Amino acid sequence: MKRLALPAALLLGSLSLMQCSGNKTDAEGTATTTASTDTGDFKVVSEQFADLRMLRYQVPGFEALPAKQKELLYYLYEAGLSGRDIIYDQNYKHNLRVRRTLEALYPANQQNLNGGDKADEAKKFDVYAKRVWFSNGIHHHYSTRKMLPDCSPDYFAGLVRAADAKTLPLQPNETVDQFLAAITPIIFDPKVAAKQVNQEAGADLLKTSATNFYEGVSQAEAEAFYAKRIDKNDQQPISYGLNSKLVKNSAGQLEERVWSAQGMYGPAIKKIIFWLEKALAVTETAEQKEALSKLISYYKTGSLKTWDEYNIAWVKDTQSLVDVVNGFIEVYDDPLGYRASYESVVSFKDLEATKRIKAIGDQAQWFEDNSTILPQHKKKNVVGITAKVITTVIEAGDAAPATPIGINLPNATWIRAKHGSKSVNLGNIVEAYDLANASSGMLDEFALTDAERTRARQYGALAGKLHTDMHEVIGHASGQINPGVGTTKETLKSYASAIEEGRADLVALYYLPDPKLQEIGVTKSADVAKAEYDGYLRGGLMTQLTRLQPGENVEEAHMRNRQMVAKWVYEKGKKDNVVEMVKQNGKTYVRINDYDKLRGLFGQLLKELQRVTSEGDYTAAKNLIETYGVQVDQALHKEVLERYKKLNIAPYQGFIQPRLVPTMNDGKVTDVKLEYPTDFAKQMLEYGQKYSLLPNYN
Repeated sequence: MKRLALPAALLLGSLSLMQCSGNKTDAEGTATTTASTDTGDFKVVSEQFADLRMLRYQVPGFEALPAKQKELLYYLYEAGLSGRDIIYDQNYKHNLRVRRTLEALYPANQQNLNGGDKADEAKKFDVYAKRVWFSNGIHHHYSTRKMLPDCSPDYFAGLVRAADAKTLPLQPNETVDQFLAAITPIIFDPKVAAKQVNQEAGADLLKTSATNFYEGVSQAEAEAFYAKRIDKNDQQPISYGLNSKLVKNSAGQLEERVWSAQGMYGPAIKKIIFWLEKALAVTETAEQKEALSKLISYYKTGSLKTWDEYNIAWVKDTQSLVDVVNGFIEVYDDPLGYRASYESVVSFKDLEATKRIKAIGDQAQWFEDNSTILPQHKKKNVVGITAKVITTVIEAGDAAPATPIGINLPNATWIRAKHGSKSVNLGNIVEAYDLANASSGMLDEFALTDAERTRARQYGALAGKLHTDMHEVIGHASGQINPGVGTTKETLKSYASAIEEGRADLVALYYLPDPKLQEIGVTKSADVAKAEYDGYLRGGLMTQLTRLQPGENVEEAHMRNRQMVAKWVYEKGKKDNVVEMVKQNGKTYVRINDYDKLRGLFGQLLKELQRVTSEGDYTAAKNLIETYGVQVDQALHKEVLERYKKLNIAPYQGFIQPRLVPTMNDGKVTDVKLEYPTDFAKQMLEYGQKYSLLPNYN
């Protein structure tokens, strides 16, 4: 699934958002502490700490569902959460031990918050614990840089020594002092596992990344391992490496440790299977039952051929109201793009809201035929795009607490071409972001003119939704790779994700002003496109820099994509002054002078990115990203950070998840109630107790 990152609108001050993954759109909306966040008695904003703000979302329509569908959702909910330990371990091999340490120490630390000489240190520890929970580990969920506690090692050691040793995640025969000696540098030393995912050109991306997808393996060894196994002429290749860890055995030979019921992560996967098998008994359609049966078989065997069979069956299940994403899906956290992170999204269809996104999906062939990409790179027959808006019930693994807002799956190119794909907009998640960001100070601070601000407030939310829809529905589904070229992870390597996200963004940007959108009834004004263009350029050239620390360059794929697109059109349009950076009252702003020519530039870049993708042109991909997507103007960055700091905005947001509570009668589920927790830490501690299914080390 491709993950979409925030639509420019929300990211940069207007009122919408977006992100994309495998084919997944994720939200990176800017937060404001002054927004009106009430919907009746429901409070959207829960709390804010560090660079994070915790939100809540509602699940409208759940109570009206038939009991059988509620029961199905409950089983899928439990299956999703049962894999929670996996994402921690995937992100870093010591994460589970760190998390369990924080869980053991948290109650005593809360007592220290009540006053006395330890209150300041206790507050710092509290924030660190929440940051680790938010990021599913000790590395920042977005930058992937190691997060260091502000509390002192001495305070931490005091908490450990005061704790009941039975509550600490000690290894066999390990003393508390030995435990402290081992865990302290893992948490406090900035040089230990400094980066979860390193994408710096020229570095050994595996040796410099802390992600737990490889062990004792260099980048060159891993690439050679798969080069021998992958047949580029195979028209239906499996997703090599998707569900395994690559290690060296005792003989020094490379081998894959497969994630399955009988392999690595077995205890958690067996529990996922347990709940999926319960779900089989209450499926809505034969197609849904077939898909879940294939998913269970895949988890039992670890067979990637069965994974493909599951994805094909899942795509064919278009009539069920309830749907689920569950598995090893996105490869963003593997520097080489092979191994996927665990995630789950449980949902049901929003029938009314689906009409907008379906209207776009129904015209997929028209959009492909009229694209700016070369004729030989166009699909002659765009098949099976199922587009819908969903109401999210629960997200887990890599999808929570930071969540996507759009999803397009499956990721396998040949399955998408032959069998189609599902493209969804997470409607209630988008609604929660819009409510939380309804009066963001970003717009007033960084938009140059009243016209921009007016357009953003009037059309920003719709512009963001349309961008998300088109990015997912027709963006990721467009174009084709030339025969014998191989997949993008093989050809474009570490630049594949940024190029793919840019390609999908550009499809949306190119078509936003097209009269076709008015013809099919999804928009009524050309100002919708202008609102998105304003926000996208403002974001790619300036305001997304709020996510970086001084001196840093851009490494995250979605940020590279947005900066690459924005800087490319800025540079290529200089001759005609299409876009300019202007100074007013000592502040820098982005001004678009010619929206029509800007659209033309988007079309030109789309043509080139599709060529790069279709032909597997690694050199061109590297040049585009490194030239336009990586380097940061440090003087501009400093200015942006200074202006942003005054707004008291948290740049990242995520969610406290709803809770499903079954009503039982004689051991059977007769109904399911929906609850909305308000305390993030309490939910994390509850999850730690209920879903702690794996050992400290796997």
